[in-house]
Amino acid sequence: MRMTQEELNQLMADSAQNAIDTTLDEFKLVLDGSVESIALVDDVILAWIERYKDQALENDAVFTISNIYGAYLGEVFKQLVGGNWRYDESDKDAPYVVMEYSGKSYAFAGICYQRLVNDSQISVQDYFQQAVANSVQ
Repeated sequence: MRMTQEELNQLMADSAQNAIDTTLDEFKLVLDGSVESIALVDDVILAWIERYKDQALENDAVFTISNIYGAYLGEVFKQLVGGNWRYDESDKDAPYVVMEYSGKSYAFAGICYQRLVNDSQISVQDYFQQAVANSVQ
């Protein structure tokens, strides 16, 4: 899937907006684009499981939840420190999008996936804060 940088940027901005809208609709929580709102993402990811149980762990739901909240994290990161989205197709069976900044890449959707599927103790907020700390050194 070839996408221009502009198309990828628009896709990620739209996905982040989807996270904002869906979070408000489903949980009456406001993701306002602030660094402080990142803590809510940790809660919201687990709230999907509480509300929808096994349905939240079906492939399509996992993909959507991980990607919209990963996009939200990346867009907040981009506003805070900068960066560019990159679509990585090195594994043709599992392409993914990362945020790149200053020679480092951050898999925000990946950390959301880990919290949702593998380990509810993993903190999206901690990962985000570490990414910011790495970028401002």
